[in-house]
Amino acid sequence: MGVINVLDKHVAELIAAGEVVERPASVIKELVENAIDAGAKHITIEIKNGGTTFMRVTDDGCGIMRDDVRTAFLRHATSKVQKENDLDRIATLGFRGEALASICAVSKLQLITRHQIEPIGTAYEIDGGEEQSFDDAGCPVGTTFVIRDLFYNIPARAKFLKKDVSEGNAVSGIIDKTALSHPEIAFTYIKDGKQALKSYGDGKLKSAIYAVFGREFANGLIPVDYKLDAISVSGYISKPVHARATRNMQNFFINGRYVKSRTAMAALEEAYKGSIMVGKFPACVLNLSLPYEIVDVNVHPAKIEVRFINERPVFDTVYHAVKSSLLEHDSKKQAVFKNNTAFNDIRKFSPFQNAEAVFKKAEQPKTYPKPQKKDNPNPFDMLDLDVKPAIRKAPADPKPLGSLSVSDFDSPLDSGSSKQEEKIIEEPPKPIPAPVPVTPVHEEVTVLPKQNSQPTLIESADELRYIGELFDTYIIVEKNRREMMLIDKHAAHERILYEQLKAEKAGASTQLLLQPVAVTLGKSEYDAAINNLELFAACSFEVENFGNSTVLVRSAPQYIDASEVEDCIAEMADHIAVGKNDIFTDKMDWFYHNVACRSAIKAGNKSTAAELIEIVKVLEENPDIRYCPHGRPICIMMKKSEIEKQFGRA
Repeated sequence: MGVINVLDKHVAELIAAGEVVERPASVIKELVENAIDAGAKHITIEIKNGGTTFMRVTDDGCGIMRDDVRTAFLRHATSKVQKENDLDRIATLGFRGEALASICAVSKLQLITRHQIEPIGTAYEIDGGEEQSFDDAGCPVGTTFVIRDLFYNIPARAKFLKKDVSEGNAVSGIIDKTALSHPEIAFTYIKDGKQALKSYGDGKLKSAIYAVFGREFANGLIPVDYKLDAISVSGYISKPVHARATRNMQNFFINGRYVKSRTAMAALEEAYKGSIMVGKFPACVLNLSLPYEIVDVNVHPAKIEVRFINERPVFDTVYHAVKSSLLEHDSKKQAVFKNNTAFNDIRKFSPFQNAEAVFKKAEQPKTYPKPQKKDNPNPFDMLDLDVKPAIRKAPADPKPLGSLSVSDFDSPLDSGSSKQEEKIIEEPPKPIPAPVPVTPVHEEVTVLPKQNSQPTLIESADELRYIGELFDTYIIVEKNRREMMLIDKHAAHERILYEQLKAEKAGASTQLLLQPVAVTLGKSEYDAAINNLELFAACSFEVENFGNSTVLVRSAPQYIDASEVEDCIAEMADHIAVGKNDIFTDKMDWFYHNVACRSAIKAGNKSTAAELIEIVKVLEENPDIRYCPHGRPICIMMKKSEIEKQFGRA
């Protein structure tokens, strides 16, 4: 007896559904794409509990004819592909005819639709692939899908769903990408009763970008519009000064479909070479329009990956489009000085049209008392200041600069009244130095060392002398007059901070930022961040959810510069999102690496001798510190005998 059996229709549908429906975001993607293919101009998406219990997608497209309603839920039933040749030039977002059959097999589905040529609509209910009702319905032209209790009949699949917040953010990511790819459609996204996104459908990509990513991101973009042969590229790219720490804000669309293309990504980053720092990545929202027959979208069930017949023209077009846009629109960074006076702020936002009359009195120039003429006038008498700066007296017997003390200065605070006149005692003129006689060549000359030019002795069990710094990167130290230590200051400081972070744990080295830093993230990174706030807290970051793919950073480690906070948070969120390691301790270790690296003294930057000597002291007190957190050596020892060999002394 044979062992090969034909699966039951219901079992086969459940297996096939797993290829199309992985989570609520998969359902939303398929239904929204169908709405776009139906010619909708307004699409409303609503979810509850991350979409696991309730999803609704409403559009004003052409609707489904009554005779096609039941057929639409059969596997491989579609109106977009009729013959084999149609697969060579797919112009619609959906084409396989698997979505509705897969969705209804694992949920409770309700459909309300009316075709534009029919006077009355149709209401259809189907649970787990089994029809429940088929009735007339009074409704406008268009289609509404209501999905309830996803995976209710497959508990094993339901267990793999993530938290409601994570599933909801995955849906948000789908909506964001779709809104960017079709700015001519007005999208409304409602999440747990609150409006999370509203795009206006005015056909302007900049408006869609503003709605999805916010004003700050939109203002940092420059336009792209380029065509090479049959391929055209349009959209926006980020200015080099607004480069990001990760690639998460790179969005590519091919003929209105969101895709992940290594070819386009490589061309984008190649065009930015020489314009942004190494380790930084450009952001973009680029739509590639190309003939349908030269691209294959039938590669992956999710239809995110594509193949090109020839990748070279695509690479060249994207590269030249980005390069030409940078040359035309990018400019040097301009310094902006804000006048943050209360008067200017009030005037800027005044509701009065005749602002000149309202503020006329406030704009009158202030008059000052006319200063009295003096032989040696005090320049500070010209200012209307309540407290005048300290004025240096000229001592009768001038003291050397190093011997001056606080008592050699008078402060107006000591006079008892800020209105009293201060008299300046004129300093005696400096003597003109006598010309230095030229020493004859035949005479012996003794060169005296400058003050403090001797190597600094460092307190240690060994005899250590600080010699100096090489290339603004390496500390030179003499040890016991027999060895030379060459220390990488960045690597050493990074490891020291790393050990301090591990020892101090959360909050021990936190500083409150003068102004909170808003960090805009991709949807997956945003989801990772808000679900792992305890990881940021353990690294001395106070991070909170600000909504709309943005987190707000209120405090950071005291070691890290405020300008580094945004990139640091973005890298951390990306690290969590890619799921490199699910073990908490390993994530913490990477966090400590990241914070320490960004906080440490940078190679090539100027450092004081005191800072470098302190690093040497710490290394001597902790001989186990030999490598930076990335595994690079901190110190290289060179014996005196080895150096003498190079000079032929040994």
